[in-house]
Amino acid sequence: MKIGLVIAVVRELKAFLESDFKPEIIKHKCYEVYHFNVNGNDVYACQSGMGACESAAVTQFLISKFDCEVILNYGVTGAVDPTIKPEDLFIVANAVNHGLDTSAIDPVKKHQYCDLDDIYIPLDKGLIKLAKTIKPDLKEVNDASGDQFIVDRTHKLYLYSLGCSICDMEIAAIARIAMKNGVKCLSIKCISDAFDGDGSDFEKNVVNAGKKAFALLKEILLRL
Repeated sequence: MKIGLVIAVVRELKAFLESDFKPEIIKHKCYEVYHFNVNGNDVYACQSGMGACESAAVTQFLISKFDCEVILNYGVTGAVDPTIKPEDLFIVANAVNHGLDTSAIDPVKKHQYCDLDDIYIPLDKGLIKLAKTIKPDLKEVNDASGDQFIVDRTHKLYLYSLGCSICDMEIAAIARIAMKNGVKCLSIKCISDAFDGDGSDFEKNVVNAGKKAFALLKEILLRL
């Protein structure tokens, strides 16, 4: 099996680079890909950069260039649920593109793609089940995703009202591209900034939260 691993930022990539995987580096135009083998599966890891455009491009690149059948993602995320704390760990059940709205011209809800029945982009249930065999208490959440680092509390409460517990800048784009290609997708997220954070706690927690998310992602890789 060929597996793509999309990692947004350098501080999240650090956890992967410090692991005992020994990748070869493949350079292709603007991308640097880390290739290694786990249990007979070829894994292609690539840092996308922050945001939907960057992460969608890398997801499609990994699928088109290396024929990846599974796309994995791990990283840090913010809380829009006031009860969530830094370094809490989650698996994404559904993603919502909170920057999408064609409801003025299409018969859809705000944030809903025309080919979906609701605002939620589902991630792969089989991979979620696998992750929960490793960590049975792992909580499934919905993730509001878009090209903004959210610090405003009113905005966070709006995203919370959509049924989301966390927010990030990449997973809706990753999950959407995986879905359009018929590829399975999974995302592990760890909280870097709390509901009442202003961005400074992101800097404080990003490295440790990234390591915690990667530790579970590594266990999943070893069982695929």
